[in-house]
Amino acid sequence: MINLNISNARNELYKLASSCIRYNDIVNISTKDGNVILLSEDDFNNLIESLYLAGVKGVYEDIEKAVNTPTSEFSKEPPWK
Repeated sequence: MINLNISNARNELYKLASSCIRYNDIVNISTKDGNVILLSEDDFNNLIESLYLAGVKGVYEDIEKAVNTPTSEFSKEPPWK
């Protein structure tokens, strides 16, 4: 995580935005009123989706079950065929 004060962030905004997009960096910008976080839109959307899925009952259990299932137990045909 990159930590900057608001003045330095203002001077480096284009470079910081590019770094967030290209390298998935997260930037913590401190101000006298509190801090803000700069991250790419993709990272933000992934975070929101993860939070949504965390709120759906049983999702993590289903993922854990799938991860622990040997691939030999998976069907070659999709279940909707």
